[in-house]
Amino acid sequence: MTGPLTGRTVLIVGRGGGIAHAIALTARNAGADVTAAGRNQEDLADAYADEPGITAETVDLTDETSIATLGERLGTVDHVVSTASARARGRIAELDRDAVRLSFDTKVIGPLMLAKHLAPRIPDSGSLTLFSGVAAAKIAVGTLAVAITNAAAETLTRSLALELAPTRVNAISPGVIDTGAWDAFGDDGKAAYFADIRTRNPARRIGTTQDIADAVLFAMTSTFLTGETLHIDGGEPLT
Repeated sequence: MTGPLTGRTVLIVGRGGGIAHAIALTARNAGADVTAAGRNQEDLADAYADEPGITAETVDLTDETSIATLGERLGTVDHVVSTASARARGRIAELDRDAVRLSFDTKVIGPLMLAKHLAPRIPDSGSLTLFSGVAAAKIAVGTLAVAITNAAAETLTRSLALELAPTRVNAISPGVIDTGAWDAFGDDGKAAYFADIRTRNPARRIGTTQDIADAVLFAMTSTFLTGETLHIDGGEPLT
């Protein structure tokens, strides 16, 4: 298959569904050889069992040795994408210290260690794409820990873009995306929440995982883009 990523290798860190899955398929369809890595290699292998061109690996972003070992197994890689997150929601009185620490460890320190161990394996023409989120741009009560984690991820992105140049580093900041994460609200609760967001959102719809995957593909292939956060949020911070 030929495309803008033909002959390139892409590492995607995350789970086997949702946004990470959409990115893996989009990168593969753009011609890349894709490695999907996460804590449970068996689950990832099952998720991509019927998808040629995508292989599963193991990595734990909270374990630097695990990251370094993955780098050794991969050798070289053209593009690295980290979608992993561990959200710590709630008002300040309800926040658990360990949950906040895990949020930073997964979405900020983990990607920093990815850069430490994998950037030397990325060619000058390659890229690193991190993930932030709309909570950093739209402050709301109950998302304090999520907001500061995402804001730190954006600062990390700009810092790495400067230090790792000419390797490009960018971030994606999704808004409300229908990944299945909202299914916990129940059918009625999810429908009501999405209806509220859809009504107020300037885009007048809920985001899809393909919206995010397309933005990641753009970040990987746009060779004059670095140090930026792409806000794929339907204009939600304007509301």
